[in-house]
Amino acid sequence: MKYFRHLFVQVLVAVVLGGICGHLWPAFGASLKPVADAFIKLVTMLISPIIFCTIVVGIGSMTDLKKVGRVGLKALIYFEVVTTLALAIGLVVVNVVKPGAGIHANAALMDTSSLGTILTPAKKLTLVDYLMNVIPTTLPGALTSGEILQVLLVATLCGAALVQLGPKGRPLTEFLETAFKVLMGVVSIIVKLAPIAAFAAIAFTVGKFGLKSLTALASLMTCVYATMAVFIVVVLGGLLRLSGLGLWRFVRYLREELVLVLGTSSSETALPGLIAKMENLGCSKPLVGLVVPAGYSFNLDGTSIYLTMAAVFIAQATDTPLSLGPQIGILMVLLLTSKGAAAVTGGGFVTLSATLASTQTIPVAGLTLILGIDRFMSQARAITNLIGNAVAVVTIATWEGEFDRVRARNVLAGEPLEIGSSSAKEVVNRVG
Repeated sequence: MKYFRHLFVQVLVAVVLGGICGHLWPAFGASLKPVADAFIKLVTMLISPIIFCTIVVGIGSMTDLKKVGRVGLKALIYFEVVTTLALAIGLVVVNVVKPGAGIHANAALMDTSSLGTILTPAKKLTLVDYLMNVIPTTLPGALTSGEILQVLLVATLCGAALVQLGPKGRPLTEFLETAFKVLMGVVSIIVKLAPIAAFAAIAFTVGKFGLKSLTALASLMTCVYATMAVFIVVVLGGLLRLSGLGLWRFVRYLREELVLVLGTSSSETALPGLIAKMENLGCSKPLVGLVVPAGYSFNLDGTSIYLTMAAVFIAQATDTPLSLGPQIGILMVLLLTSKGAAAVTGGGFVTLSATLASTQTIPVAGLTLILGIDRFMSQARAITNLIGNAVAVVTIATWEGEFDRVRARNVLAGEPLEIGSSSAKEVVNRVG
């Protein structure tokens, strides 16, 4: 029974029980959605202030704006290269396997009424609106809007101003460090509810869509999951090896966060624990504070794979001719729209609908084909995004010479965790 004290074991058990509940009592399972949504809202309400404190303290601790710019530039280049690679891999696999071939769905006869609430926010994903949406209406509004990109902008500006203040800005830095500890303490309280949320989320998914939705589109599900697994093992595993770490131990180190993401289908619920664990692993605190929040907007590897594969799948299923040229055009559009997936309600599915609407190559009505299984695929997207951001921190920290490889190997080998602040240590012990 001692193993049941660990959060990840509790969440795993809750996921299994939730699946059984949703299958046996679908109506009751579907009614549990507010429980899962409440937990995600509890964690999400803390994300903006945590990111703000983390970035401002991180940049303020660097005391060198040139270093901030260098780290930021390296991070953006890394994000763009890796997500482009993810998009390309998804495009290659879906063209080789052709999971949508033979379905012969008629887009003109599809009922799109279920897409109404999805297509409305998707209209926001135009280039001008996307760029303007990065700028908040008011400075405090950035912390209440739920838009990660707005928080990044305001926090970066405040951090840069703090560096310019020098010693005079130290009291503010100390205040934000204390505020961060308080927020992490609140997170450690909230995550105790994770098993209940995981049970409710899985029960809702299975109860609402049923297991039949999985078998009906098993080819696409298998294709997406297999592609993401290969991407994690080959690409992300290769990057870890260059930093002197092994993939299996690294993933095992993040097991609590991964199980939490599996249960809630949201990578945001694992953000506080990820920040604490990356610091404990041996990555410098300022670098972690800058790279992790930015990665949640710009480094969405799993979402990138899903977007290209789902788009081409719809074209195949609706018998829409799609040569290499238009596919490359869609990929270029996705290079922009995929960066907005974390900032728009509905995430990857909304981004996909916006991309199809803007390119006018693939029928948007085809989204109804994958609507039933999107919830299941969102788990794979979120898990891949989480691992991808963790690897990004290690890789960029290695480039900057701010990665303690010896400490990392000791931590991954199972030595006791040591984090400076008690609140951060509490989050690591409970969330990961």
